[in-house]
Amino acid sequence: MDRLRYRLRIKETIATIIAERKFIPVAAEEVCYQRIILEDYISKDPIFLKTLKPYYVPESAPEIVKKMAEASARAGVGPMASVAGAIAYFAVRAMVDKGARYAIFENGGDIAIFTEEPVVIGLYSGEKIKNLGFKIEPRPSIVGLCTSSGKMGHSLSFGQADSVTVISEDPILADAIATAAGNWIKMDDPDQIEKTINRFLIPKVEGIMVVMNEHIGLGGKLPEIIRVSVSPHLITSAWS
Repeated sequence: MDRLRYRLRIKETIATIIAERKFIPVAAEEVCYQRIILEDYISKDPIFLKTLKPYYVPESAPEIVKKMAEASARAGVGPMASVAGAIAYFAVRAMVDKGARYAIFENGGDIAIFTEEPVVIGLYSGEKIKNLGFKIEPRPSIVGLCTSSGKMGHSLSFGQADSVTVISEDPILADAIATAAGNWIKMDDPDQIEKTINRFLIPKVEGIMVVMNEHIGLGGKLPEIIRVSVSPHLITSAWS
């Protein structure tokens, strides 16, 4: 099988795609298409880009805009908190629609996955807790595994967690919830971590994992956690 790891850069979107070679152009074309749609909408409604609060969009808005607005409203954050997960989701959906049976799109720690075989995804949370990963089992639909950090990367976070990872059948929601939950964790306090996890275990959120210094908080139904060597240089930076 001609499977390829490909680094994609289209403006602010810097991502890694793992799929059969023939599906890489499909993902790249979809990213370009969705970015054009999103940028065009933002040019007419700049508040969508800037607001940090849930934001109403009209029913006539493009699909990506409506999905971002819906997911972010459920999380209690602005719609751009879910943009990386949205781009990842649409890219993988396009590959699957063209026949891909194995497609991974990682966009700055926000990952959309479709697979018919087990996949191991490493989690980088800094230097205190290392070499952890998730074993993602096959499922008949796309799944999102999205991570936010208050200490690493370019994403806006008002919290201090090393990492907040969310798994959901909806990668866009997973991205928004990871951002929202990360905003709530201000200190290395197991009680605050537990309360935050419980707060954001809403419908369609399968599980949440928080790493804060030497503490790990777990909630919901997470994939199997395993030991795996993680290379930080494999993590791409992203638009949001």
